[in-house]
Amino acid sequence: MMGRLGARLAIALLWLLHWLPLPALAALGRGLGALLWRLARSRKRIALRNLALCFPEKSEVEREALARAHFGWMGQSILDRGLLWFAPPERLLRLIQVEGDIHQGAHSDRPVMWLLPHFAGLEWVGPALTLMQTKPAVDVYQHQRNAVFDAQLMRGRGRFGQSAFVSRHEGIRPVLKKIREGYGFVNAPDMDFGLKDSEFVPFFGVQASTLLAPAKMAASLNMVVLPLVVTMLPQGRGYRISCPPPLSAYPSGDALTDARTLNTWLEARIREQPAQYLWVHRRFKTRPAGEPPVY
Repeated sequence: MMGRLGARLAIALLWLLHWLPLPALAALGRGLGALLWRLARSRKRIALRNLALCFPEKSEVEREALARAHFGWMGQSILDRGLLWFAPPERLLRLIQVEGDIHQGAHSDRPVMWLLPHFAGLEWVGPALTLMQTKPAVDVYQHQRNAVFDAQLMRGRGRFGQSAFVSRHEGIRPVLKKIREGYGFVNAPDMDFGLKDSEFVPFFGVQASTLLAPAKMAASLNMVVLPLVVTMLPQGRGYRISCPPPLSAYPSGDALTDARTLNTWLEARIREQPAQYLWVHRRFKTRPAGEPPVY
């Protein structure tokens, strides 16, 4: 595990690298991804297993190519942190392309939930929301084990606009308080959080533990649910933030139906950019009773 000194050196390196033009930083990121492909063997196995489960129609060669490309995008996303933490807002705005209406949340007279899938460029939603529209945002975060990284991550995420951050350990009440104060809720629920408040719902045809809480919250608070999808553009050409209209018939009042709706919508977005989804996460680690582990 990296200690405090190692973390400070890594942050210093990211500060140095953020001065590079984005195409150069992207090339370095691909190189870092190739290195991680060789060194991060457990994550490599997880990515290949996820791709085998989700894309059985692809050949092993095709799935390995997808996994290698995924590691390249993840390498770039790591180096991108220097930009997100240290670059001036003018530079960040030049790098972001918006597709759709990013002001939907600010114009809504209902509480807002921004729904974020875990694509490699997810962190770019922060500056897009805080620099491009006026509604404040509340986010739930997981403390990092390294205190130096944790402090830097919070500084980087909170340096623009009006934002609030609630630790996952604090529960949902502080989030609800902020929503009632007019904050939009930034929610990225497409991960395996275990069995609590979840049901098994098909995801690429595989039963996946899927949170019911987003739909329940949206229904109980009469929220408008606005997806935000980040695509990292090739050769360091920037980042596209897609802001489609609210999800159709979501929430419906039936949380299980809504979980299926969300997974179906997410599958379609992943098929558009399959190499950029977070395949290194153990999305199927929780299994239905009687099923063997898949990892």
